[in-house]
Amino acid sequence: MNPAPPEPTLPEELLLLALDPQRGKPYCRNRFLEYGVAGAVLAELELHGRIAEQHGRIRVISPLAPQDPLLAQVLGSLPAPDRGGLAGGIGAKQWIRRTGRHVEELCLEHLVGRSVLRRETHRFLGLLPHHRHPAADPALPAAARERFAAAEAAGFPDRRGRVLAALVSATGLSGTVAQGGWRSRSAMRDLVRDEWTAYAVHRNVRQDKANRSGGSFGSTGSGSNGD
Repeated sequence: MNPAPPEPTLPEELLLLALDPQRGKPYCRNRFLEYGVAGAVLAELELHGRIAEQHGRIRVISPLAPQDPLLAQVLGSLPAPDRGGLAGGIGAKQWIRRTGRHVEELCLEHLVGRSVLRRETHRFLGLLPHHRHPAADPALPAAARERFAAAEAAGFPDRRGRVLAALVSATGLSGTVAQGGWRSRSAMRDLVRDEWTAYAVHRNVRQDKANRSGGSFGSTGSGSNGD
């Protein structure tokens, strides 16, 4: 009997929710999804007891490598544990902004290698290549949607579900993923400030929106998804 496939990690679950299964394009801006995936990796490492947040900075509290190769690679790239002082660690917002694209690419490669996603190469104006990642099996993103819907209907009773909901909201996906209307989206938005990884993602998204609008966005941001 073949062993059961591993449960999706938070970054994998976020990508399954964020990518159109047929077209392979994200339902949000590409850059926002990069931030979200990087934040999801940090959240997964925190749930594994490898890192913690202190004064907005990421601290490694256990350098023992997780079994998941992506998580192990990211953990190994973070500053080694030190004996303290507020100068230790690295800023969560800064790390997400700097490494988001690379971390997302690593996660996408991991899912392509496991035949969860396919990689299609397209060319913009026939010149610049870019990739799309449709689902290799449409049942996998459908199952992710079902899991999220069940957690949403139950009010996100466990920590993992709350973190994923906060990341969905911070990334700008709640208008597409949530099924409970504006009340549910509002509750998910409230979770963002409770989860430091999602809040760091939100701050980067808010910064990008402010840059695009000439600095006119308020502290809570705006947009078609209400995030």
